[in-house]
Amino acid sequence: MNPRLVIVYPPDDQGSRRVRVDGLVMGQAHSPRDIVGFMRRAGLDPDTIDLADPAFVEWRGGGIDVWSAAD
Repeated sequence: MNPRLVIVYPPDDQGSRRVRVDGLVMGQAHSPRDIVGFMRRAGLDPDTIDLADPAFVEWRGGGIDVWSAAD
């Protein structure tokens, strides 16, 4: 299994990013806070995972600070 538990896809035209946790699409995030919520819903402890750690979170189409297609 890929060690990256969370995949955050590029921002769409509305500034949201699709989030997948352990292979399951959790929804659209509008901020890192939403990603933390998705992690909790998936049974992960977000306090033990650094969103900036590429071993656990794969950011596609920009990092944690990119929330619009224009960024």
